[in-house]
Amino acid sequence: QVQLVESGGGLVQAGGSLRLSCAASGRTFSPYAMGWFRQAPGKEREFVAAIVWSDGMTYYTNSVKGRFAISRDNAKNTLYLQLNSLKPEDTAVYYCAADPRTAVYAYDYNYWGQGTQVTVSS
Repeated sequence: QVQLVESGGGLVQAGGSLRLSCAASGRTFSPYAMGWFRQAPGKEREFVAAIVWSDGMTYYTNSVKGRFAISRDNAKNTLYLQLNSLKPEDTAVYYCAADPRTAVYAYDYNYWGQGTQVTVSS
């Protein structure tokens, strides 16, 4: 079993930055990919970004391209999401996920964290 624990969320003003972390623990950890998703109040969970664990190839949803950066530290089994130029519409609970069953942007990951709140004030 794999456990994922997010951290780094908080309250920030528009234009500010945050760095989210997701630490993975448990059995030998070697996912195909890890991703970040977010869910705003009253909205469905949406894909934000993903990274292939072996070669670092990255994927982003259009609304965050150029502002967010996903990265990983294989040695530490830790995933990161750098959030820059934050906007009020980025306010959501951010979830990390590991080991997608199909596509990296799909919701069918095998493992999910508990989420961390990001609130951007205007």
